[in-house]
Amino acid sequence: MATDNVYIPFFLSAFIWIQLITPNVCDGALTSGCIPAERSALLEFKRGLKDPTNRLSSWVGEDCCKWEGVTCSNHTGHVIKLDLHSPHPFSDFGDEPHNNWILGENFINSTMPSWLSNISGLEHLDLNGNFLQGNIPPTFGNLASLEELNLAYNSLQGGIPTSFKNLCKLQNLILPGININQDLLELDEIFSGCIKMSLEILDLSYTNISGQLPEWLFQLRKLKSLQLSQNLISGPIPVSLGQLASLQELSLDQNQLNETIPETMGWLSQLVSMELELNFLEGVMSEAHFANLTKLKHLYLWSNSLTLKVKTDWLPPFRLESLRIGSCILGPEFPTWLQSQINISEIDMPNAGIIDAMPNWFWGLISTAEYVIISGNQISGHVPNILHLNNLSWLDLSSNYFEGPLPYFPPRLELLDLSNNSFSGIIPHDIIMNMPYLIYLSLSKNNLSGEIPFSICQLRALEALDLSKNMLSGELPNCWNNSSRIEVMDFSSNNISGVIPESICSIATLQSLHLSNNSLSGELPLSLKDCKELLLLDAGHNGLKGEIPAWIGESLTHLEFLNLRSNMLAGHIPPNLSRLSALQMLDLANNELSGTIPRSFGNFTAMTVIGRFPSLMAYAIEGSYKEQMLVTTKGNTIDYDKLLSLMNIFDLSDNNLSGGVPEELTNLSGLFSLNLSGNHFTGEITENISKLQQLESLDLSRNNFSGTIPSNLIALTSLAFLNLSYNNLSGEIPRGNQLLTFNDPSIYIGNPGLCGLPLNQSCNVSETARGQSNVDDRDENEMICSQEILRTFTFKKMLQSFKALDRVLEEFFF
Repeated sequence: MATDNVYIPFFLSAFIWIQLITPNVCDGALTSGCIPAERSALLEFKRGLKDPTNRLSSWVGEDCCKWEGVTCSNHTGHVIKLDLHSPHPFSDFGDEPHNNWILGENFINSTMPSWLSNISGLEHLDLNGNFLQGNIPPTFGNLASLEELNLAYNSLQGGIPTSFKNLCKLQNLILPGININQDLLELDEIFSGCIKMSLEILDLSYTNISGQLPEWLFQLRKLKSLQLSQNLISGPIPVSLGQLASLQELSLDQNQLNETIPETMGWLSQLVSMELELNFLEGVMSEAHFANLTKLKHLYLWSNSLTLKVKTDWLPPFRLESLRIGSCILGPEFPTWLQSQINISEIDMPNAGIIDAMPNWFWGLISTAEYVIISGNQISGHVPNILHLNNLSWLDLSSNYFEGPLPYFPPRLELLDLSNNSFSGIIPHDIIMNMPYLIYLSLSKNNLSGEIPFSICQLRALEALDLSKNMLSGELPNCWNNSSRIEVMDFSSNNISGVIPESICSIATLQSLHLSNNSLSGELPLSLKDCKELLLLDAGHNGLKGEIPAWIGESLTHLEFLNLRSNMLAGHIPPNLSRLSALQMLDLANNELSGTIPRSFGNFTAMTVIGRFPSLMAYAIEGSYKEQMLVTTKGNTIDYDKLLSLMNIFDLSDNNLSGGVPEELTNLSGLFSLNLSGNHFTGEITENISKLQQLESLDLSRNNFSGTIPSNLIALTSLAFLNLSYNNLSGEIPRGNQLLTFNDPSIYIGNPGLCGLPLNQSCNVSETARGQSNVDDRDENEMICSQEILRTFTFKKMLQSFKALDRVLEEFFF
């Protein structure tokens, strides 16, 4: 898989082959000891390295053939191999020339040693995966015998030197991960030279090259491998691609290619791998695009806007080993041509527009497969028992129309995703026990019922478990122990009753626990203190009682999301929750909490910035569990997943809280949503509310707030939802910016003293004067707002309120 980072080996691995220029040794003469000139070269090499662990302490004495890591020829006495494999890195490669060698993954930390270009007989130079810095030396163009140059994954930058056009014997040019940062057209002078006659492998992946695919690229007639992945290449794929008759590997993925794929693609009779995924390609691919691709094994077209339109009886000329064609349209019928791909090991075709019943032959076809992903279609039918699929380790049938009871699955499965289907019945104990290697299991969004089997606890490899949105009942298993590796548990939206199991926090790795929308009772157990790594606790919409434990703020110090809404929790809110510096969502709404808001709640550090939700999945599985949670904001309850990272939410609505709102809350400048509605808060709405610049939702309704609505509320330019109804607010409603878009009078009703648009209650002059008495005369927006109001007065009312009007004009203009 491609990576943006420079590859850094963990261990030193140095293999150096040296061919020194020395006096000839008679043929057939056996020698002992090492040749003095070679010993001197080795000592010179040693002086150019840093050896912090004294690894080369044995490099003393006359016989270098006995030194650690040195191998000499029994026939000639020449040093033929230098093996310095070590877990401890050397660095600072010297600047003195040694002869003919290959250096592979040596963990060298230095500028590119330009003296290498003096080794005129060098044929293979491999400096892959080091810390070499600077530019590629132009003098490398003097290496007339060079056949392979591999500088991949270093910290080099700058363009390819024009002197490379003279490398007439170069067959392999491998430069991925280097910041070349050139337009492909700028390389015309280089690749129009004699290099084009010999080049077989060209790898410029992840080098920031840009521009359109140039014509010189398709004049490299011996080219077998063209790898330009993950760059900034745009435009169409030229028709002249078909001229690369020797091409075996084509990697143009993760660029900005557009338009259609030319039918000349079908001329590439030697092609084994076609990688075009993650571009903007569109249009129809037909039989002609594959006409002569008899050797094709790997077809990667996913994440484009392509349609594969072939005859129903089409027999492909190829036998694929891997197919990744997600987001390309293959349907509506299930593609019958797949039936001929009898040796396939990977099928990845999610969101392929298939609306059809699953053919019976498919389950036989995947008998050799390791990875099968057909999610996001509308495939129907029953899944048979597939115990015979012994190679299968990854099966994703999610978001389809599969139904019936759960079948038996093969024992080697590591990922099983059946979510968002219509499977019904119970989760049998023996089905779970038959999959001991499961790392990821999702049965979410089905019609499963019955109790959760205790065998779930025995899946020692399991890291993510999602049984949410079913009809499961009974109690949660209380059989967990510290041998479990689970990081995510999601039991939300079922009919589960009983208490939260004491053993659940025996799982030291647990980071995300979803229990919401069930019928759980009892108190939050003291054992939750042991969930030291917990980032998300969602236990909303249950029947939990008791007080919110103070130890949450002391023990669960990594919490980022805490949702306890819609329970029966009582008592005061513990002030030490403010110790949760990473908390970006606090939802305690719809409980029976009393007292005041602690002033320390202005210290939630994460709520002062737009949050970034971490990747909870530490294990290396792509496409696995995505954090999601029901979030109530803007007057609605929505299931958020991708946007959850932006959910900085503070919600204490529908409790029995009283007193004033602490001024310190306005320090939470990253808040997305603030909801204090349905309490008994008093006092005025602070002018400092304008500090909450990220606020999109503000609900202060159904309280006892008094005074005027702060005029600088118009400074909240991101505000999309506002509710100030049923308070004791008075005066004129401010107008300007976002507030001009709020035309629904219901957001202000229940405040008899309010006037102005959008209410039908107009403001008289004295009310206007009182409303403007505290306005900053430097605020241009407020001046405009007042002028609009003045224009609404009749001449008679202006005369009646002349003195008040005179004071307003004096404030604005003087």
